[in-house]
Amino acid sequence: MIRSDLESALTRDDSPSARAALLALQAGADFELVSEGHPPISARRLWSTLDFRHQTMLDTGVTPRPGLAEAVGRLQAAGTSLVHLAKITSPQRRFVIYLTEDLTHCIACMG
Repeated sequence: MIRSDLESALTRDDSPSARAALLALQAGADFELVSEGHPPISARRLWSTLDFRHQTMLDTGVTPRPGLAEAVGRLQAAGTSLVHLAKITSPQRRFVIYLTEDLTHCIACMG
């Protein structure tokens, strides 16, 4: 995946986390397609893990990462769709991006 492809996917998502991730990427932040060389993962599988983490954080008084609640909802809505993971790392923030199987759309972003 090249930088412009990830930028394009993020521009299709108007969530606050995706907008922040796009700005970080445009400012030169490092990025990586984490799932490169691996098969995509079912959105349902990712949803169940993130939903558990989110509920645990809420139950224990830990503040969830920005975009986590929205990512849980969006991954649930994606159902059995296959998802790739990408990350963007800037000096200020780290983002996790959930991309469609064809890498053209951002399903969810947190960070």
